[in-house]
Amino acid sequence: MAFDSSLEMTSNGIAKIVLSGELDAAAAPRFKETVERAAEQHAKRLVLRMEGLEFMASAGLRVLIFAKQKMGRDVDVYVVGAREPIVDTIRMTGFHHSVVLVDEQNADTVDTL
Repeated sequence: MAFDSSLEMTSNGIAKIVLSGELDAAAAPRFKETVERAAEQHAKRLVLRMEGLEFMASAGLRVLIFAKQKMGRDVDVYVVGAREPIVDTIRMTGFHHSVVLVDEQNADTVDTL
């Protein structure tokens, strides 16, 4: 399945990136460009909606790390609705200490935090 990412900025300064498909090495530069656009908007929070993401390679994880660095230390990064293998990868690398993992049932609360 082809990778897609879209950016939406909310009126309260939240950057939402919706990811779908397979985030592999070929798709990672597109995800990185989307993150860069969010950073240019000076978002207060970055929300990565991953419900539709089927696969994430190590290149995708590198872009997640880049996203945290690019947004700055004062911007919280939320990973929402990621599938278990993706969450496992984030946890195994210790990156779960740098982002907030949110399951699908609590996804709507991210907009009100």
